[in-house]
Amino acid sequence: MATSSAACPLTQRELIDGFFMEHRAQIIDIAAYLDRLDRSVEHDAESDFRFLAIRRAMRELGSNEGGRVERILMHLSDPVVELMDTRDRQNALGAFAGSEARP
Repeated sequence: MATSSAACPLTQRELIDGFFMEHRAQIIDIAAYLDRLDRSVEHDAESDFRFLAIRRAMRELGSNEGGRVERILMHLSDPVVELMDTRDRQNALGAFAGSEARP
């Protein structure tokens, strides 16, 4: 059993009863997205940093260790804290282009 500094006030049964269908739908949605990637007419982005970050995040979901959220967020976040001289993009990309080097 994973330990945490903040306990959830609900039991596992209450969590399953209350939230299973919502999360079931989210998993099916992710599976459909991955299937569309597999069926795409050209496999031209398998080394794309966002695709790789999603793959690493999916592996974390299968972990039995607590702290999955933090590890997944790190796969999908920019760890750079230094200020930039100029802004390079208007919008965030949802993953870090340099994250391929991280474990």
